[in-house]
Amino acid sequence: MGEHNVEKIGGTSMAATSTVFDNVLIAGRSGADLYQRIFVVSAYAGMTDLLLEHKKSGEPGVYAHFLRNDAAWREALERVREAMCERNAEMFARSESLEEANRFVHQRVQSMRSCLADLDRLRGHNRFSLKDQLVTVREMLAGLGEAHSAHSTALLLRDRGVNAVFVDLTLWSEEDKASLDDRIRKALEPIDLATQMPIVTGYAGCEGGMVRRYARGYSEMTFSRIAVLTEARQAIIHKEFHLSSADPKLVGEDRARKIGRTNYDVADQLANLGMEAIHPRAGRGLRQAKIPLCVRNTFDREDEGTLICGEYVSDQPRVEIVTGVRELHALEFFEQNMVGEKGYDSGILDILARHGTWIVSKSSNANTITHYLSGSPSAVAAAVADLEEAFPGAAITAQPAAMVATIGSDISEPGLVPRALSALDEAGVGMIAIQHQIRNVDVQFIVERSDFDKAIKALHVELVESADAAAGRAAA
Repeated sequence: MGEHNVEKIGGTSMAATSTVFDNVLIAGRSGADLYQRIFVVSAYAGMTDLLLEHKKSGEPGVYAHFLRNDAAWREALERVREAMCERNAEMFARSESLEEANRFVHQRVQSMRSCLADLDRLRGHNRFSLKDQLVTVREMLAGLGEAHSAHSTALLLRDRGVNAVFVDLTLWSEEDKASLDDRIRKALEPIDLATQMPIVTGYAGCEGGMVRRYARGYSEMTFSRIAVLTEARQAIIHKEFHLSSADPKLVGEDRARKIGRTNYDVADQLANLGMEAIHPRAGRGLRQAKIPLCVRNTFDREDEGTLICGEYVSDQPRVEIVTGVRELHALEFFEQNMVGEKGYDSGILDILARHGTWIVSKSSNANTITHYLSGSPSAVAAAVADLEEAFPGAAITAQPAAMVATIGSDISEPGLVPRALSALDEAGVGMIAIQHQIRNVDVQFIVERSDFDKAIKALHVELVESADAAAGRAAA
């Protein structure tokens, strides 16, 4: 195991530049204490939305405009250039460094503009299919955001006397599309971690395509592979929040608790619900390499954060987190003749996968299979239509729902489920279904969407706040 840490800084944290420097990148260090750290950086908050499409609203960015053959892609790319230069202007005090940062942006954006213009002209002949090239365009645009943030961060560090090295993994060609591991090894090989601080792009151009394989979680895969390949002592993710017992905005900042310690099993459950501590594939690599992961709050410099280890189990059974999925679809597949027959399950899964729906959970009995899906209403409706065509004898329905989950490294506390059900009942939350696995890591409550907030608050009060109060009284 090495002496160094590998650390990732998320986009929202990156946008708070002075805080990142004061609390993470420098944080009072000097001399040799600055080094033995590799940083993987995301694009500044909002930049990838401008390049691709808005992650939540779907508002088109450069890629979305180009995909639908909309000439507005040129204006969208110019907005990216302006946003990057505006960000630079806010960060740089030295005029020479600002000029260098802006020159980098202009060169990269102009290169992207030339590439897209060539493809646009080719497409205009109506004789060429650009399907494969469009996948490449999405990859190139994604990398542009990380190249900007990593380059500017390295420049800013050098202005402060830190020997920072810009490590650009974004550039690639059809001839050198190596594996992700090979790209990382080659890029980091000449760097002396004792005297240099690598600032690495979260995107890496590599075989298979990062965005295609990992969607918006690609920077965490780069981070994870760097930690594994360099045998890091610890992996650290800097986010804009603590990994807490519930959303502080929902239950109240004074009521939410920092988790402190948990394990990769819990991290996987969070990822399954879309509340990622880390991308599940990235977490898998760290877990297999036995590298502990620490999730820290960028804005709380003195706090050590939450440590995630492979073997950790809480001393006493307890609920660590109450979270969930606000918008879920409960797809029920009923076929009277299913009992004793094979092939239904795999056939359903094939269709759901084809429409890109995420299976959060599922249950079944003799003649019914229910999938709880995260996905757009249109994707679910299309999946139902295909299922009805493939299985004409089945009755298939989909209804809106929400899921609230209680999660912990060990939630085997006797009476936990009855207490939870009682708390939900007292809060006026009606139950649609419940899932409780033998492993005792999570319990999932399916409720009406309108009851989501009430359910989170009620379960947090009963299973986290009341439990903490009881433990405090016992200790006294």
